[in-house]
Amino acid sequence: MKKPTVLFVCVHNTGRSQMAAGYMRALSGGKVEVLSAGSAPKESINPQAIEVMAEEGIDIANQQPKILTPEAVMESDAVVTMGCGDACPFYPGKRYEDWVLDDPAGQPVEKVREIRDEIKSRVEKLLFEILGE
Repeated sequence: MKKPTVLFVCVHNTGRSQMAAGYMRALSGGKVEVLSAGSAPKESINPQAIEVMAEEGIDIANQQPKILTPEAVMESDAVVTMGCGDACPFYPGKRYEDWVLDDPAGQPVEKVREIRDEIKSRVEKLLFEILGE
């Protein structure tokens, strides 16, 4: 059976989507193919996102922001958007969720931790819905 694929998308692909992808990789134990992308990606991952994920034992420091492509959406079973607006293409037959989350860019580390914890909770719920475990 093919592993389900989840795509996490935010504008810059440096914070929210990278944290969500990091949690999905870690919590799924390899049972889910994980992609992340941005509608206008920056050069590197937000250092505070790296820091707060490291506190959870998850290393996202080597990830690179990627541009959102129609191909990434087409190969995904579920697409989770986080503030990318109309930049995300829509294809019938895909599961779409829009998570309203604050952008961690420029936020104090305490706020980035709150965003991280909310993302973890949502990833756990999504993982249970996808895998039923």
